[in-house]
Amino acid sequence: MEETTTDKSGNLFDLSILRRLMRFAKPYQGMFYLLIFLTLLLGFSGPIRPYLFQVMIDQQIAAGDYSGLSNMLYILLGLLVVQSGTQYAHTYISGWLGQNVIRDIRVQLYEHILSLRLKFFDRMQIGRLVTRNVSDVETLSNVFSEGLAAMAGDVVQIFFILALMFYSDWELTLVSLSTLPLLLISTYIFKEKIKYAFNDVRTAVSNLNSFVQEHITGMNIVQIFSSEAQEYEKFKEINEVHRKANIQSVLYYSIYYPVAEIIAAIGTGLLVWYGARGVLKEDVTFGTLVAFIMYISMFFRPVRAIADRFNTLQLGVVSTDRIFKLLDNREHIVNGGEHRPAKLKGDVQFKNVWFAYNDADYVLKDISFQVKKGETLALVGATGAGKSSIINLLNRFYEINRGEILLDGVNIREFDLTNLRSHIGLVLQDVFLFSGSIEENITLNNPDISRDRIWEAAELVGARKFIEALPGGLDYKVMERGATLSVGQRQLISFIRAMVYDPQIIILDEATSSVDTETEEMIQNAIEKLMFGRTSIVIAHRLSTIQTANQILVLDKGEIKERGTHEKLLTENGYYAQLHRMQYKEVV
Repeated sequence: MEETTTDKSGNLFDLSILRRLMRFAKPYQGMFYLLIFLTLLLGFSGPIRPYLFQVMIDQQIAAGDYSGLSNMLYILLGLLVVQSGTQYAHTYISGWLGQNVIRDIRVQLYEHILSLRLKFFDRMQIGRLVTRNVSDVETLSNVFSEGLAAMAGDVVQIFFILALMFYSDWELTLVSLSTLPLLLISTYIFKEKIKYAFNDVRTAVSNLNSFVQEHITGMNIVQIFSSEAQEYEKFKEINEVHRKANIQSVLYYSIYYPVAEIIAAIGTGLLVWYGARGVLKEDVTFGTLVAFIMYISMFFRPVRAIADRFNTLQLGVVSTDRIFKLLDNREHIVNGGEHRPAKLKGDVQFKNVWFAYNDADYVLKDISFQVKKGETLALVGATGAGKSSIINLLNRFYEINRGEILLDGVNIREFDLTNLRSHIGLVLQDVFLFSGSIEENITLNNPDISRDRIWEAAELVGARKFIEALPGGLDYKVMERGATLSVGQRQLISFIRAMVYDPQIIILDEATSSVDTETEEMIQNAIEKLMFGRTSIVIAHRLSTIQTANQILVLDKGEIKERGTHEKLLTENGYYAQLHRMQYKEVV
């Protein structure tokens, strides 16, 4: 799904957004106040230079005062040094402040994303989340380095320039600013046009990121179905939208700046024409005319820049608004439980559980069952029957709509979420491995898990030999999603990952369906050792793996259709018996 442009591109004067953004600068308020002081100093030190030139020409040069001229040159040199140092400090501090603020925002945003429930990720494009956490946050740094601070400096400088111009000669000032209305009109038109162009660019970037991320992740599907040409054409379309959006913004810049230069040049021409007449009539001093030429150049530069600063700030407000909308999202599992047992017996009970992913179409309907400590429950059913939903609910990846889920007689909502999941070991069919070492993929950077514990679990699984054979052993660098490992090796690593936490409840979701016979035997041997004394819930299409289960539930469209042991279900000659005959090709 592509992100669309809304009519609301962001409002610079949305004070609620700006105030909230400025709260992130509160820990650095000392540097922020220093930045304000440097902004004022820069705004004053720039315009004072033409005034000093005016005094030097009219008083020292005109009078032949060489001693005074030397002193004035020293003053100008000192002012230049101060201005250069101030400019350096201002640029560095504004950049430093911006980078620290966006670091804090990015950390808070990522922490918030980690807390969101899986239901949120089911409908949100990953590429768009990447854009929020990277591109949109990066845009905020410009709000501090090129937006607020720079705009405030421009405004202060304009104020001081106008004050000195009116103080020196009000008639020359009015003549100099006679073209200002034209510049303000062109600036306003440019601001409005570039505002929407920038928003189109941001939307295009988000869509481009989403498309690239999704299709690189699913590259195997693209190549399996030989759809490279179609996806290439679709990428070209999205990239073309991105190109046009950027060119549109470039077009506005290419029109505005020449127009602004022409308007400024006309203003300077009128100033020289009128001022020269004044010099000839001796109504205006030559120093005043020279100072005004410098003033007008200095004046139009920040006026032109303010339009760009305005749009930088406005773009930052748009990004800030998007970030705050994500931060304000409350689709996270409420971790209000205080029950933190060190160990569980492992009794699991579902009592009249109803669940729907979209709060309307129930995928589990009045599900009730109980698994006692050390027992094994097997879940069987067609795709979409609700098997994985049961696992998701037990881990509180999603919240149930009705009913109760109990562990050792305690509602899982009363458990601390981290504590709850620490007691449950989960091995999925689709194993996800991160870029990093095998050790990091097993421990997930948990410092409490020692290497001895890893090797112990690897020995139990029977994976020690293959890990030791890899270059570096546990330090072997796994490529993204474990591309350099076989399916069986990835499955073994995920199995070790579950075992090192010594859970009291083991969940195997098609854990052996994608491995070869030899690896399956290895895992089955490890499963038997791991499941001893632990509660186990197994999802399997291979009925050979669940024949010894204490209880088998046959699910269909979210309901329990059959339940019992392997032998009992065979005698009932129902769905389970039919599935068993299909797998073993029994003749009826």
